[in-house]
Amino acid sequence: MAKSKRSHPERDISPTHRDAAAIDIGAKMHVAAVPPDRDTESVRSFGTFTGDLQCLADWFERCGVRTVAMESTGVYWIPVYEILEQHGFEVVLVNARDAKHVPGRKTDVSDAQWLRRLHEYGLLRPSFRPKGELAALRAYLRHRERLLDYAASHIQHMQKSLMQMNVQLHHVVTDITGATGMRIIRAIVAGERDPAALAVHRDRRCHATVEVIGAALTGNWRDEHVFALGQALELYDAYQAKLTECDVQIEAVLRRLRNVAEPIGPLPAARHRDNTANAPAFDARKALHAVLGVDLTQIHGLGPSLALKLIGECGTDLTAWPDAKHFTSWLCLAPANKISGGKILSTRTRRSGSRAAALLRLAAVTVGRTQTALGAFYRRLSARVGKAKAVTATARKIAALFYNTLRHGMAYSDPGASYYDERYRARVLNNLRRRAKSFGYVLQEAPSA
Repeated sequence: MAKSKRSHPERDISPTHRDAAAIDIGAKMHVAAVPPDRDTESVRSFGTFTGDLQCLADWFERCGVRTVAMESTGVYWIPVYEILEQHGFEVVLVNARDAKHVPGRKTDVSDAQWLRRLHEYGLLRPSFRPKGELAALRAYLRHRERLLDYAASHIQHMQKSLMQMNVQLHHVVTDITGATGMRIIRAIVAGERDPAALAVHRDRRCHATVEVIGAALTGNWRDEHVFALGQALELYDAYQAKLTECDVQIEAVLRRLRNVAEPIGPLPAARHRDNTANAPAFDARKALHAVLGVDLTQIHGLGPSLALKLIGECGTDLTAWPDAKHFTSWLCLAPANKISGGKILSTRTRRSGSRAAALLRLAAVTVGRTQTALGAFYRRLSARVGKAKAVTATARKIAALFYNTLRHGMAYSDPGASYYDERYRARVLNNLRRRAKSFGYVLQEAPSA
């Protein structure tokens, strides 16, 4: 007689969230799942209209749900998230990467049930999302970036129209949207064609002479090209006006945040001016210090505009990350060790679309050209392992400084460009002494000439 197989005992894993539900987000339909003992129909489908989302929230309340998990699918999750949050639910936004590698679950119903099961046992990690005024600040800042992109496309349209008329303005001015360039473009649209009259609009800070500018402004004035230039100028001005309105809203949000967090100590002296072309219309450095109580711009590579964007992406309270290592790991700037059988298979950093990580990489490229400790670190690492890895390593250092300054109030002090060079020299000498000692030799310094 065949021996029956002994079944393995099931592991006793107690649920973490007994009142958990989940939603499979879609463009035209959302599938929601609650615990089977809460309703005879534990899985239901709802539309995407606001009334349907209100019915979804009411159904969750009747089923005694307290926490809801959903995947971050495009932008379709945002209305569901906000309405459920307004009803008092604890909403957990999950990265789809954490739950997609599960075989045999290919329908919306099974996806919702499986997501609810994972959330019930606490196996889903919530994604970070700022709340309250910080969520509004991030939305305004991201919208401002889109406005800048739209304005940049119309700058290209103006450049194309000028080239079609053979007006070589970009060869005599650094930026056609600067003081000299915009005066000349507005004069052309207004009907001025005389190169000498157009060259009079030269700003006194422009390096090119009036004669050189006049020679560059002799063009082939065709009506269709002038018309395209005028429309591109109008659209560029419209987006500049929208940027000003957006800056007013951002400043108002920072003012409301300042009422909650009072500044600690006086504002330090500015390390550099925020003279970038796309800087906000208000003093971002002063507004941030009033909110945070610390000056993030003292860290090399972090200007006022970039620091404001980082606050919009990461928030003012970094307690969601226990230490700087967790923070840099969340940014995908730290090595992701892949170990199997005691052997390290890979230490490559994970791919990420994080806006905060992109901003920190931009700061790393900027600081690599400075005579600072971070700049010396970047250049030495770039010569040894390449620029791509040097950018990531320098961005991780800047992220750690950002975390420690904002979380613990650390005062950053640049040790100087020679700091890392001296540490590197001492480390090499110690290694040489140790190697020489292992072979029975003593390393001595050569006498000076």
